Amino acid sequence: MSETAAEKTADADADAGKELSQETNTSKLLETDEAVREDDELANIVTAEEYLMSKDIVLLEYEKQMFLDLVHADGLLVCAKGLSYERALVHILKAYSDAGNLILIINGSDWEEQYYKSKMEAKYVHEVANTATERERVYLEGGLQFISTRILVVDLLKQRIPIELITGIVVLRAHTIIESCQEAFALRLYRQRNKTGFVKAFSNSPEAFTIGYSHIERTMRNLFVKQLYIWPRFHATVRGALKPWQAQTIELHVPLSQHMTSIQTHILDIMNFLVREIKRINRNVDMEAVTVENCVTKKFHKILQAQLDCIWHQLNSQTKLIVADLKILRSLMISTMYHDAVSAYALMKRYRSTEYALSNSGWTLLDAAEQVFKLSKQRVYNGQQEFEPEPCPKWQALTELLTQDISHKSHGQEQPKVLILCQDARTCYQLKQYLTQGGPRFLLQQALHHEVPVGNLSDSYARESQSIAAGTAAATSKVDHPNSGAAAVEASQPAAAGIDELAQLLSETDAEAQHFEESYMLTMSQPSLSQEKQLKADPNTSIFETIPELEQFDVTAALEAAAHRKQPYVCLQTFKTEREGSMALEHILEKLQPHHVVMYNTNVTAIRQLEVFEARRCLPPAERMKVYFLIHARTVEEQSYLTSLRREKAAFELIIETKSKMVVPEYQDGKTDEAFVLYKSYDDEPGDNAQSRQAGGQKQPQRQKETPKVIVDMREFRSDLPCLIHKRGLEVLPLTISIGDYILTPEVCVERKSISDLIGSLNSGRLYNQCVQMQRHYAKPILLIEFDQNKPFTCRAKFMLSQQTAATNADIVQKLQLLTLHFPRLRLIWSPSPYATAQLFEELKLGKPEPDPCQAVALGSEEPVAGEQLQYNSGIHDFLLRLPGVHTRNVHGLLRKGGSLRQLLLRTQTELSEMLQSQECGKLLYDILHVAHLPEKDEVAGSTALLAAGKQFGAGSHNRFRKAAVESRRGRR
Repeated sequence: MSETAAEKTADADADAGKELSQETNTSKLLETDEAVREDDELANIVTAEEYLMSKDIVLLEYEKQMFLDLVHADGLLVCAKGLSYERALVHILKAYSDAGNLILIINGSDWEEQYYKSKMEAKYVHEVANTATERERVYLEGGLQFISTRILVVDLLKQRIPIELITGIVVLRAHTIIESCQEAFALRLYRQRNKTGFVKAFSNSPEAFTIGYSHIERTMRNLFVKQLYIWPRFHATVRGALKPWQAQTIELHVPLSQHMTSIQTHILDIMNFLVREIKRINRNVDMEAVTVENCVTKKFHKILQAQLDCIWHQLNSQTKLIVADLKILRSLMISTMYHDAVSAYALMKRYRSTEYALSNSGWTLLDAAEQVFKLSKQRVYNGQQEFEPEPCPKWQALTELLTQDISHKSHGQEQPKVLILCQDARTCYQLKQYLTQGGPRFLLQQALHHEVPVGNLSDSYARESQSIAAGTAAATSKVDHPNSGAAAVEASQPAAAGIDELAQLLSETDAEAQHFEESYMLTMSQPSLSQEKQLKADPNTSIFETIPELEQFDVTAALEAAAHRKQPYVCLQTFKTEREGSMALEHILEKLQPHHVVMYNTNVTAIRQLEVFEARRCLPPAERMKVYFLIHARTVEEQSYLTSLRREKAAFELIIETKSKMVVPEYQDGKTDEAFVLYKSYDDEPGDNAQSRQAGGQKQPQRQKETPKVIVDMREFRSDLPCLIHKRGLEVLPLTISIGDYILTPEVCVERKSISDLIGSLNSGRLYNQCVQMQRHYAKPILLIEFDQNKPFTCRAKFMLSQQTAATNADIVQKLQLLTLHFPRLRLIWSPSPYATAQLFEELKLGKPEPDPCQAVALGSEEPVAGEQLQYNSGIHDFLLRLPGVHTRNVHGLLRKGGSLRQLLLRTQTELSEMLQSQECGKLLYDILHVAHLPEKDEVAGSTALLAAGKQFGAGSHNRFRKAAVESRRGRR
């Protein structure tokens, strides 16, 4: 190439580079201008109303009101389940999203954190760093930060976070906030030094605020808010927003079988008998919550536990057995209603054993119990004792609904999309297996899985076994889902269908059958004319199949696959999942946009989520989804649903009444110095007036008192005690210390143990080692045994020490006695609750010097502590303490003057007595070192004993210590 051509090429490349750089600079300028324009638009917004109007925000009317209420003032919002305050909160977070704001979101679950992060811009959301230095840097970056409360409390105490710069704190699940929890601790520390930031709290559990005395008022006091916003389903704004867009609802009442109705009646009779029995035994105990209606509801045992825990040790054994049996009977009722006949019978058989009959309250001996066991067996075997389990009543209704009502309805060019909602993963799996392989095969699999003897098959099940073994069932679908228990049967198998071959075949397909999933995707093949005839002849024939594209549960890919095949689409889903919580239903509704929803089980939250979803779509009546309710009318299922509605309505009525009578002080928000609940002043202690008065009425000038300090180990922030210590006005110093949990003074070290921790530490020997360390470095070691405030304060009952009856857990008191014998200076403190412990710590610190943080951290480490009085080998120290005549008072003199162990053997009895400052102790130590000790009671006496000792130790060396001393003298000569 010539030089001219090269120069032209270079010029062309330079021009291209300039154009590229100009384009890059232009794009950067455009992005910058766009960002500046957005910032300018946000800066021009003055009010929250303008924010709602300036953005393309789709919120229902009541959600807009929620947003405005919480933006204008701090407060607690209590919302009915299913109304989803989440969208209002998302826009509150967006309104405050700015690098200049630091917003902390606390007390949220994992799925809530993931949901809000997905809705926010990534540049405003910061992940919590692992190291303290990194967290200090992230705090200064501002934005939104989801942080665990334990980390937040430690950072607030160590002042790693700029408290004055926190814009506000958002508290989720506010019904769990009590004054001893970490969230209340963090809010108290925040309000002490920040008087301008906001606190906004949210809760969707109104029933939780009805437990205990004035729970809603105490929660607001712990949150430092003065406003209470109540949003029940019957609120006029909510009704006005949802009623015009109601979905088409069709309620299908499915009757129970005769056997199921009888079993339900008999179980209710047993429950009624046990309820009357427990009230007869405990006439002086409030048993108002113990009713048959409450026994069948979900939260019955939580209510009963909260009521009986504090008096559990006063209840007799019969009452405790009845409480446990009520829970068992509820599980039997649920199994009968929702599970298949084989699984329910397998569960019943577990309580027909002799072992259980000897350990229950006696309900298995009742005639009603005998009928329950008999009817459960009749649901599986017919009159000739042949295996013929009855199908679930809802199966047939669901099949008719899917194959007849839904599949033939047109939705334009789209195939119908159906969403079936279940209460749990087990029911979801049951429906998937039934729809893909039919009822008989699924019931046979369940019989093999639960080891229910099949025996002889009835005619219908014999035909089913032949079709399975021969592989000739034309309509049985091939299942490719990895979690499916059904697989295609090869046609090359022999046609002979014996029970053994069937069992072998089903056991192979049952290997992964019990791996329950929370969601399944199915398609429904369009039946041909021959298949329609077969369906009429055999309704158990399956026309459903799983979608192979769903290995990663990709809804979009599944919908495309179903549309490509032109097949109806069926989704099985639980009301809530572990990964997404209750928002899982909202996500699947948005992705799926179903035409039909089948409520296989009833759930209040899910029904309201469907209402809200339909109100957001604003479709005409013809295009709205249809909701089908499969419900057993006049049964426990319907009663449980109505009871949950009644409870929520009563809870809201109580909260509304409480709000009308509630007195909220002006200083409750903590923004003024009058908030005396934040800290306790130590300037007005009792006795100050008497000490400060002098003759003539003149007052002595009072000196400013130092705030008492308590050093707390970092691991202890999992408990409630640090929060309560701080609430009493003591300064908490979080440090990582290796000896003790709490350091009150330079001499007092406390090791805190709960009852369960005490049992484990005594059995493992860990507590002994901890006491050795405490007694070695502190003059006053304390073992604090702390009880749960909701449990009885007693150790007499084995139940409180441990629910196990093993011998290792039965001698806790004896082990504590041995502990005190080994450590004479150890003091035991029994505390009924963390509240009593905090008060006790305050009293122990009165008039005592404050602990030194540097010394507390250094103790127990290998490095020497500055100012420590004595340095010695801990192994030698422990060895000497085990010798007779040596104890904690004279061991230090022996360590200073005794020299080595070899020199100690050469000392006379007089010299040992001088070192131990006691003739008796000196004689004991001299004898153990120099005299041969033989058993006091021995069959061999006199010279025979000496002869036996000589044979044992060797001639002339019956004392090994004396022989070693003689040899040492010879060596010196």
